[in-house]
Amino acid sequence: MSSNIRVRRICEQCGNEFEARTTVTKTCSDSCAKRAYKARQRAAKVTISNEQTRRIIEKPLDDIRAKENLNIADASKLLGVSRWTIWRAIGSGNLHAVKLGRRTLIRRSDVDRLFEPPTFTEKPMPAPVELVDCYTMKEIQERYGISEKALYTLIQRNNIPKQYKGPYAYVPKVRIDELLTATRL
Repeated sequence: MSSNIRVRRICEQCGNEFEARTTVTKTCSDSCAKRAYKARQRAAKVTISNEQTRRIIEKPLDDIRAKENLNIADASKLLGVSRWTIWRAIGSGNLHAVKLGRRTLIRRSDVDRLFEPPTFTEKPMPAPVELVDCYTMKEIQERYGISEKALYTLIQRNNIPKQYKGPYAYVPKVRIDELLTATRL
């Protein structure tokens, strides 16, 4: 059945304007239709080739993902980092590894554990000591004749808690007296 309508269209292949007899016509001539067909076939071949290449590239990663024990090279490929980064993680204790002769093996579960959120234990806050039972840093220096640096080091080394009130730092009298009277004898 022929149509009497005439529609102005632009050819998808060459870009020229033409008069079409149907509303679904995409090309201006038979030669443009053949070129468009060949372009579609070429694009389909390229897509298939790219898909095959992607599968070939991902195949080694799929093989690595299936392994239970990984060597250093496999672990670095799996995580997408260098071998030295894996060695640093082993050295710092973030990743557990076992040496079997010349081979170093890492459990896959240890690699997966790297991505789990760490568990934190909440430290209990020490009960605040009343300021009446505390020395200021200046009072300790004057009373025991100790330098500021030595006092600071002593407090840090013995984990003595400090409280801050305004510009002053307060330290419990009992702990300071125990430490400094023992050193004076």
